Amino acid sequence: MSIGTFDPGLKEDAGLAPFAAGARESNLFASVSRALAPVLFAVVWLAATGTAFAQCTGAGAPSNTETKCLTAVAIPGGLTSFDISFVNPERSEYYLADRTNKGIDIIDTASNTFKKRIFSSAFPFAGIQADNNHSGPDGVVARGRCLYTGDGDSTLKVFDIDVGEHGELLQRVDTGASPKTRLDEMALSGDGHFLLAVNNAANPPFATLFPVDDDSCTVGTGFKIEADPSVIPADNQGLSIEQPTWVELTHRFVVSVPTTINNPTANCSYGSVNPGNPPCSGAILVIDPTHPVTPVPLADTISLINCGPNGATVGPHGNVMVGCTPGNQPTNLETTIINAKTHNYVDVGNLTGSDEVWYNRGSNRYYTGSNRNPGGAVLGVVDGTTNFLVETIPQSPGSHSVAADSRRNEIFVPENATGPVSAGICGGSNGCVAVYSAPSTDE
Repeated sequence: MSIGTFDPGLKEDAGLAPFAAGARESNLFASVSRALAPVLFAVVWLAATGTAFAQCTGAGAPSNTETKCLTAVAIPGGLTSFDISFVNPERSEYYLADRTNKGIDIIDTASNTFKKRIFSSAFPFAGIQADNNHSGPDGVVARGRCLYTGDGDSTLKVFDIDVGEHGELLQRVDTGASPKTRLDEMALSGDGHFLLAVNNAANPPFATLFPVDDDSCTVGTGFKIEADPSVIPADNQGLSIEQPTWVELTHRFVVSVPTTINNPTANCSYGSVNPGNPPCSGAILVIDPTHPVTPVPLADTISLINCGPNGATVGPHGNVMVGCTPGNQPTNLETTIINAKTHNYVDVGNLTGSDEVWYNRGSNRYYTGSNRNPGGAVLGVVDGTTNFLVETIPQSPGSHSVAADSRRNEIFVPENATGPVSAGICGGSNGCVAVYSAPSTDE
């Protein structure tokens, strides 16, 4: 781990992004339910297929790691393509943007069983298209019964997940990308009153800030936010913006920007500009939802050093992990953790190539969906106190998504139906959602 001017002694308790809140479940009934879940699931799978498959075997289930493969949840229709995932521990629900089956899959995290699929027959999700920029569903977040997700046609779809077998589509909001490209990742503020959703493939890319009424599960008129043109030019050469997250310490959203121009020098390369020169690094945009402005002022743009990030998540003391990846900047070999208040940082060595990243309060660890890690895709595990890499666990080639239930200390990693690692974890060739268990902070 290489160290910048990071200050680990910052005393303020940052709180957490909404998805990482909640205390660890400890009652006897829950413990028994969790212990029985793999057995019950195996019985269900056997009844459905007529064949018993061994799960959690092979390279993706090593015996010498602290993070243990617990079980695998089969997805009706199989799983070949997916995007982002999310956990609401208060409702014991995991949500996955499932492009294979054109819906949002919900898994019950108390029993680790498939629960239902959210979709609208009138306005179906795009599913798997010719390219990533037009496929969907994409980003997903939830609060209570309200679920928010992006689609491949630049629309935000808002569902009440408690209504009916497949939920009720309450709103379909066009965010205005032209041409129509996907509405990607998103985040809610800690109080649930604001939603920030990102059009990463637009030219130039932009975010939309929506006011939210979580009593009715509806959003109001959105406010469009772009980066300063000196950070992402109007003809953006394919530059984008990626995962936002909420920082309770500063009451701000932060957004990962994979590549920015002139960082660190005016001669760095991006898109087709300055080919052959060292690549430009990325940045973080800081957005105040109570006083939004566009473009984001340069003072609220934090340049990163040798990091082209996709994911973003908030850990202790307002520290933000951003998922640097050689997919954005070929020289990236580490993962950066930067403090949202001081901007001091550390680099976590021997881990890179992540898309979604997630902090789990129950285990005080960060988890990374590092599908572009050199040597193969891994689930990365980083200690939230020391910021050191704990371990990596091999995953299927497309495993770029990760989310955790902080009450149960379980980590959910979708596995596509590709290769021996997926087959060993899933117990077959149809893909699955792998469930890992983690040591808790009170053990």
